[in-house]
Amino acid sequence: MPLPHTGSYYAATANEATDYPTLQGDQQADVCVIGAGFTGIATALTLAERGYKVHVVEANKVGWGASGRNGGQMIGGIAGEKHLKKGCDDDLLWQMRWRGHNIIRERVAKYGIDCDLKHGYLDVAIKPRHLRDFEEEFTYLQRHGYEFESRLLDREETEATIGTKAYLGSLLNMGNGHLHPLNLCLGEARAAVELGVTVYEGSKVQRIEHGERPRVVTSTGSVTADAVVIAGNAYHFVEPRLRGIMFPVNSFIIATEPLSEKQVARVNPQDLAICDPNFVLQYYRLSADKRILFGARINYFGDDPDYITGHHLPLLLRLYPQLEGIKVDYAWGGTIGVPLHRVPRLGRVAPNVFYSQGYSGHGVNVTHLAGEIMADAVAGTLERFDVFAGIKSTRFPGSHTLRKPLVALGVLYYQLRDRL
Repeated sequence: MPLPHTGSYYAATANEATDYPTLQGDQQADVCVIGAGFTGIATALTLAERGYKVHVVEANKVGWGASGRNGGQMIGGIAGEKHLKKGCDDDLLWQMRWRGHNIIRERVAKYGIDCDLKHGYLDVAIKPRHLRDFEEEFTYLQRHGYEFESRLLDREETEATIGTKAYLGSLLNMGNGHLHPLNLCLGEARAAVELGVTVYEGSKVQRIEHGERPRVVTSTGSVTADAVVIAGNAYHFVEPRLRGIMFPVNSFIIATEPLSEKQVARVNPQDLAICDPNFVLQYYRLSADKRILFGARINYFGDDPDYITGHHLPLLLRLYPQLEGIKVDYAWGGTIGVPLHRVPRLGRVAPNVFYSQGYSGHGVNVTHLAGEIMADAVAGTLERFDVFAGIKSTRFPGSHTLRKPLVALGVLYYQLRDRL
């Protein structure tokens, strides 16, 4: 039986409750995709648009993992970008930076996906070095003739924009934005099915039998295909050769009760997504019904809403003491995959078995780029694939068996780095 969605605001406001069948019997496809999150669904939809017969095998529900739990922030760029520059010319890297955004915008329009897509994003500075980074990023955007409004804001302008004195300044980017991630994933899955993709829920993959036509096996059936794409990210453990190349990091979110119009005017009148540059970061935005969705990464492995609220609400009130007394209606969390150097890991474990994972918190954008790159790779077009596949994967020893203590050490390490 598939596990239900976590008790999130997103699950409570989902456009549909999916009920795709369990995989039964032996099936045939051109491509079998393992995982029905953003990477898997984006790959399947791209392949379907190109005429492939695709089966998607999901252990739980569409968007069950990080794709349906994240902050919903559509952030440009690729984590660990500087490590890609050695094997990639500047123009190609610039195009890949924003390709995921373009795919999302195109699909929302083409398939009529209702996912509360809005533009406007503010990177906020906690330390002087963040301001220097923002100046460098702004110069980079201007040099490439960035088509959307972008501006550097000083401390006073930042306070006037988002109603808090907490930041030294900020970088406004109107090409980035925010959305309801679960509804985007569900809408793309529905579009894929309408194009002929078969989605199986409640079908946990037990193993991949490699060969000329690899076979993906569950307890109740199998899919034999010309190619397989592994798209389980931090929730995937079926392929032993991929264990240990990502560090699992937990991130949690609270959703407050809806704000009044007066409160909205005081804290976020432009409806921007907001994020600081730390690794152990804080990020927040308004939902469509004007709740604050406030997220942060912490060293915690449970799902107790009271614990999450007890940690997050004081952080929110430190930014906005004017919200004292506000209630929290939802609290939830999920796991993201972070590789060493934070560069997404795209590659293959066999000539016809590909994988894509490890987006380091930039998944809304980069998963959609990755879906297109995976579809290209299946067809034999490898230019962008090779940029990522050329990055050597470094394993975290014991990261599969010693998951919790290593996460605790990792969070502590990055907390110390953030303080420098």
